[in-house]
Amino acid sequence: MSPNRRAVAAALAAIALWGTLAALGISLRRVPPFLLVGAALLLGGLCGARRLSLRGLSPKVLLLGVYGLFAYHFCLFLALRLAPAVEANLLNYLWPLLIVVLSPLLVPGTALRPRHLLGALLGFGGAALLVTGGRLGFAREGLLGYALAVAAAVIWATFSLVTRRLGGFATSAVSAFCLVSGALALLCHALFEPRYHFAARDALPLLAIGVGPMGAAFYLWDRALRDGDPRVVGTLAYLTPLLSTLLIALSGQGRLGPTAAAAMALIVGGAVVGTWTPRPAAR
Repeated sequence: MSPNRRAVAAALAAIALWGTLAALGISLRRVPPFLLVGAALLLGGLCGARRLSLRGLSPKVLLLGVYGLFAYHFCLFLALRLAPAVEANLLNYLWPLLIVVLSPLLVPGTALRPRHLLGALLGFGGAALLVTGGRLGFAREGLLGYALAVAAAVIWATFSLVTRRLGGFATSAVSAFCLVSGALALLCHALFEPRYHFAARDALPLLAIGVGPMGAAFYLWDRALRDGDPRVVGTLAYLTPLLSTLLIALSGQGRLGPTAAAAMALIVGGAVVGTWTPRPAAR
């Protein structure tokens, strides 16, 4: 398998895991968010701790990892508290589009082709329909929350691209990113959230989140961006809300209507357009 195909496979695997996050999180919605993220990130970090080597892990690289994993979730959770959740979540889903648009600026040797931009815009349009259900209204009092949601999108996009640009460190370093970010999230829980004691029924979904969307997905995402075309990977990322919506519907927590079907068509169409590679002309 070629490196590009391996990268696409890794990206799709990460996206599939992220698609389970909302469905799994429904059973843990009583858990304070910083506590949930902190515990899940620590579990995710432990998944790769056996292979973790601090050799070559400079403070700059560690700060990049904390910037990506901790700062992203910090801004997103504050955004969801300070602004209407639908609009904040939509603005957060600017990150795949930003990965595509910012690739030429942050990753040497990449250029923005019309098909990449069109695919990303179609994906964002589909995500907008899926997240909002066709109804959208930005309230002035949620301005700070909206700004934080955009900040979260910028953080994840730039983290993903700078990780590709830096290179020079093993994928196992993601374990250190998770462990440090998880500890900081637990500190935020202690400072800002009410105390919560995990129940026995929380164990299985928490383990699933920690091992999957908050663990293995980050390792797979790192591998996808190292080996693949960030413009293609960014376009594929819009499959995340599609899978998430499908799983929620299949679990009986929601319904799919004509708007969702149109949104899915846009997302799939965007993925096809953004990942299409024209064949070289025959000589």
